[in-house]
Amino acid sequence: MSDAERPFSSASTGAGDMFQLFLDGQARTKADLVHLTGLARSTVSARVDALLAAGLLMAAGEAASTGGRPPLRVAFNPRAGLVIAVDLGASHATVAIADLGGRILASTTHPLDIASGPEPVLDRMLVEAQGLLEDLSTGRGTIVGVGIGVPGPVEHSTGRPYNPPIMPGWDRFDIPGYVQRTFDVPVLVDNDVNVLALGEQTTSFPDTTDLIFVKVATGIGAGIIAGGQLQRGAQGSAGDMGHVRVPHSAESTHPADEERDLEDLASGSAIAASLRAQGIDAETSRDVTELVRAGNTAAIEALRQAGRDVGEVLATVVNLLNPSIVVLGGSIARAGEHLLAGVREVVYRRSIPLATQHLAIVQSPTGERAAVLGAAIMVAREVLSPVNVERYVSVRSR
Repeated sequence: MSDAERPFSSASTGAGDMFQLFLDGQARTKADLVHLTGLARSTVSARVDALLAAGLLMAAGEAASTGGRPPLRVAFNPRAGLVIAVDLGASHATVAIADLGGRILASTTHPLDIASGPEPVLDRMLVEAQGLLEDLSTGRGTIVGVGIGVPGPVEHSTGRPYNPPIMPGWDRFDIPGYVQRTFDVPVLVDNDVNVLALGEQTTSFPDTTDLIFVKVATGIGAGIIAGGQLQRGAQGSAGDMGHVRVPHSAESTHPADEERDLEDLASGSAIAASLRAQGIDAETSRDVTELVRAGNTAAIEALRQAGRDVGEVLATVVNLLNPSIVVLGGSIARAGEHLLAGVREVVYRRSIPLATQHLAIVQSPTGERAAVLGAAIMVAREVLSPVNVERYVSVRSR
């Protein structure tokens, strides 16, 4: 059972559990909380006062009076703390400072080579974060956590990358321990597609409980949200679509007896390789997107075929998980509608009718900012879980 699912405990102050009621953004009076929880007014008052004193709640004006003094409304204070959110890609990094409500206060993006190794990349990230904090005006709160998305498999319980194919030198590197030398706060690390799924679902599809985010870029992966919860699997490898073998079909461009992983067929580097084989100058995912946007016919058809290959794997995923929405993101997906068209063509044809009856397959509305938003949300949910709020209120009341 996760911290967020723990029931009220009569042995504790219960402030952490009560605080969860405010995460929907609504302001409430103490009378509202008495009605919602069934607790005595004196108990509610003590818990609200403790949360106000800890800075997690703030005054939010007065409610309408029913006679006598108008009651005070209180609400979640997103400025109670700050989060450093980081999106590390194969060739770029975005570093942001966010509040506990997931609002980005400052950010910067710069090119990098993830293959240069963990220490140079993380050192640059830490310098960027410190610079952003110095640029923010004072009084904005203190850092309460760091969230990092990386382009490879991560053992979520330790925050260590595990044999990441495009991250040489990062295997089992202790990212949290390294970052905590500079920022002595909780450091959460996850696969970049998982944080993308969190960011997309929270900002663009908050009422959707079953969503799959598919990133098509230098690599290919999926972030799975089922029943409103991010699904990481037993060790953190859930959603690794890129290493699923693609079934052969009439549209396949490779020989029927040649089994190939999805990443070998539809990633940005794979598409570039197929274009080079046709005598077209393309080395990277960026080259592919530039060719597509310039109207190159071969690049457009290669992108459409990549969409069909993604669809071959995704059709099985849709049958198994029955999501409401599939969101396509990543640099290749942003090149135009061609990848999306290829995915739709195959998924709607190969998945069972009940699974696709109300299924929407769309491009990412949030775009590149989804990853840092997701990293910030990942940390905020951990920091603001009932048990951690309870602990924080207890320490502040001493």
